[in-house]
This record gives sequence, structure tokens and C-alpha cells, in this order.
Amino acid sequence: MTRPEPFVSTTIAAALDDLRTRLRATRWSDSPADAGWSLGVDVGYLRELVEYWSDEFDWGAQESALSKHPRFRVDVGDLGIHFVHARAVAPVGPVLPVVLSHGWPDSFWRYSKVVSLLTDPGAHGADPADAFDVIVPDMPGYGYSDTPAGTPLNSIAVAGLWAELMHILGYTRYGAAGGDIGSAVSRYLALDHPDSVVAVHRMDAGLPVFTGDRAELSPQEQDFLDRSAAWGSTEGAYAAMHRTKPQTAAVGLTDSPAGLAAWIVEKLRGWTDGNGDIERNFTKDEILTNVTLYWLTETIGSSMRMYNANASIPSEQHARRVEVPSGFSFFSGDLFTNPPRAWLDRVANVVRVKELPRGGHFAPFVEPELYAQELRDFFRPYRAALA
Repeated sequence: MTRPEPFVSTTIAAALDDLRTRLRATRWSDSPADAGWSLGVDVGYLRELVEYWSDEFDWGAQESALSKHPRFRVDVGDLGIHFVHARAVAPVGPVLPVVLSHGWPDSFWRYSKVVSLLTDPGAHGADPADAFDVIVPDMPGYGYSDTPAGTPLNSIAVAGLWAELMHILGYTRYGAAGGDIGSAVSRYLALDHPDSVVAVHRMDAGLPVFTGDRAELSPQEQDFLDRSAAWGSTEGAYAAMHRTKPQTAAVGLTDSPAGLAAWIVEKLRGWTDGNGDIERNFTKDEILTNVTLYWLTETIGSSMRMYNANASIPSEQHARRVEVPSGFSFFSGDLFTNPPRAWLDRVANVVRVKELPRGGHFAPFVEPELYAQELRDFFRPYRAALA
């Protein structure tokens, strides 16, 4: 495909029958009394979720809902890339294209609630002049995009694909935004294509990488490095597995839908505020839509392998400073404490930083109105570059 072709996902009945059979045959692990979520997933909650998944969850309805916005596939390099491409509705003034990059454990699903808020702000009580053209690709090895046949791609390579995708779509100037791995992809898009990216918005500054003399850092920066390392030792076991031995976990997670749900659901809960109540932020249908996407596309292994690829990025790449105007929105409930301003200024040309009172790692899904307003406010001064 040298030009984008409309895409609608379809699922054969046999795949859903197989899923239900596996769910009903789950062999459950034991769990210490009153362990709850303290040792990982709450097995009691997971059993409840799996029962709903096998008996009540309507994937057909959710699959149709995911097609609310126009979806396409196109060959970028040697990979078929799936993406949402929704154009601004009744715009007033220049329309800014923005490419939104997701992270793990999700896909284009992360942004499914914000697309309309960004393309048609006037219909949602915002200024029509803030309308965007919105592009949301699935990264290679995630969702409905192809999986690289050989070595997995790192964030630098994916940023290169996104630059080519935007060229295919006819955009020469655009904004970039993302969180988690998508934050790194957006960073490299700004680093390697500064003539195209007018500004870059990120939900995090990534786990800090610093190979210089710590004495060069401010006390606040040194504390940030220490806190980040402490988070890694207590909460980062999943990432260590992804970086080092992703195929070991992939075998079980590709074979057991209950295991797959456990791996993902624990992160949906732990990386979002809500006082430990996962269903304050996600309904069962929303949780299972994300998990079922991974199950049906068989992408849990390929998604984890991107961690392995990113672990090999040379340290000098991490040391590069983004000179494109950069903004950060930090949502409470995300993985670890926000970096100090001195660190942000070290790594980027920072023009805006804001801390939000709620949301967390999946803020575009959990707090779509809040996230959409952040993008409107940040990118507003850069629309003039398109006039």
C-alpha cells in the first residue's frame, strides 16, 4: 500500500470461541489470605474480571466503537502501519496536525476518548480555533500494525517511521505528543526532525539516564535520580523482564488470557490514581477492550520486545537536548515523582510545565477533557507557524 487504505478490524467467531474456552479453563493460582494487590494482581478481582470476560463482555460492540474514528493502514518502509486519522471539524484559522504516540500496555486505544475533543473542540465547549487534525498510529508490534520480522525497533526508529507517515499524509509541519514509550518517540521525532515538528508535548520526561559526574547536578536532580532508581527496584520488575528476557514471559502471556489480563490490569490500577479502586478509572468493558486487543492481535510479546530494543540505545542519544519548544503535563498518579525543573531544562527547551491534580499514566483515557485542554493550551502559540 503506497497510499492509506481504510481499515476496519473484524474478528472471526472461532477466535472468540477459543478465548472463552481458555478463560473458562483457567487454572487459578493460590493467593495468601488478605494479600489483595500487595503482591501483584488481586487474584480475587481477576477471577471476577475473567468471569465477566467469558460470559458478558461484548467484544463486537467494543470493536465497532473503536471504529468511531476513521482508521487506515499504509506501508511505511517495509511495515504496514495502522492509524487513526481524524480531520478537524469546522475549523477556524490554521489547523495544527498532531501525531499522538502511545505507550505500554496499550495502543491507539489510549487516545480513543480524546480524538473528538481535539478535532471538534467547539462541540465540547472549547474554542473552535483550537481544532487539530489527529493522527494516532499503533507502533510496530502493537495493535493492528505489523510486527517487525527481525530485530525489534527502538523509539528512534519508530520516530523515523512517524516522520515518513506524516509525509505520506501530506503534512510538512506538525506537533508531536505522547506518554510512556510514546514520550520517547515524540522526543526523537523532535530531535531528528526539528524542521517538521513545531513543538512537542510530553506526559513525562522518561526514566533519567545520566552518565556524567553527579557533582554537576543540582541537589534536586540528584534526588530525582535516586528516587527513580528506588522506583525501579520496587516497581520495575516488569520492565527488567521486558528488557532482558521478554520471550520467557511472552510464551505464557500469549497462551493464557487470564495471565495476559493479570500482567496488564495490575499496571492499569497501579499507574493511575483512584485510591486502589481500578474501576474508579476504567469500567470492566474498557479494561477488557485493551486486553482483548492484545489477545486477538497476539502482540504482547512484540510490544515487550521494544523495551529490549530501547535498552540498547546509546547513552549519547539520551544526552541530546531537545531544542524544539517543549511542554510537559504531569498527571498525579503516574509512575513516580515528577522531575525538577533543572532536569527538564537540562534535557529540553522547556516553555511550559504544568502539574495536574488527577489522571495518571493513562490520562488521555481516564481524564480526556483535562488532557485535551492541555494540548490545546500548549500548542495554541504554534499554530501561527502554519498560517
